[in-house]
Amino acid sequence: MARANTQIYQLYMELNEVQPAIWRRFQVAGDITLFRLHEYIQLFMGWEHCHMHEFRINGERYGMPDPDGEAMFGTQVCNEKKYKLCDLVAEGDEFVYVYDFGDNWHHIVKIEKVLEPEAGVKYPTCMAGERACPPEDCGGPWGYPEFLQTLRGRNKKERQKLLDWLGDDFDPEAFDVNKVNQLLRQV
Repeated sequence: MARANTQIYQLYMELNEVQPAIWRRFQVAGDITLFRLHEYIQLFMGWEHCHMHEFRINGERYGMPDPDGEAMFGTQVCNEKKYKLCDLVAEGDEFVYVYDFGDNWHHIVKIEKVLEPEAGVKYPTCMAGERACPPEDCGGPWGYPEFLQTLRGRNKKERQKLLDWLGDDFDPEAFDVNKVNQLLRQV
């Protein structure tokens, strides 16, 4: 929850290399850590915290460093719990949030506005979005189209296997901003 003197950052986030676009617009307190932003992104998108992640901001990588001090992918990762959003980006800046290094989901995040907090508004808040987040482990941006084709396809056996794996019906066009905000209030 934002303190009264904390600026609010309005962000637009889009899943890269996926068409039609899957996106979210949301507002967060500027003084949150990148770790907290990661937790919010998981809720905004519908991910399930199953995989590693990192932020790529101004040529630096932020995430959870290896406890043994090993560099991942050749460079050290800055501890995301030690860095605040407002200290790294400003209005108009863009950065990348990567989720699941196997599926390699890249989210392009843009700081649309920096605002004063509005009286009576609880932050963070999701303002809008389109389309459901792809299910975990569905193959990344290159496998998701095949996933959707199978889901919509005529092969009932393959479709049913997919639905059994998902555990329920999956509507790729569905996004409920009110449901997301209800989940945020429970955190």
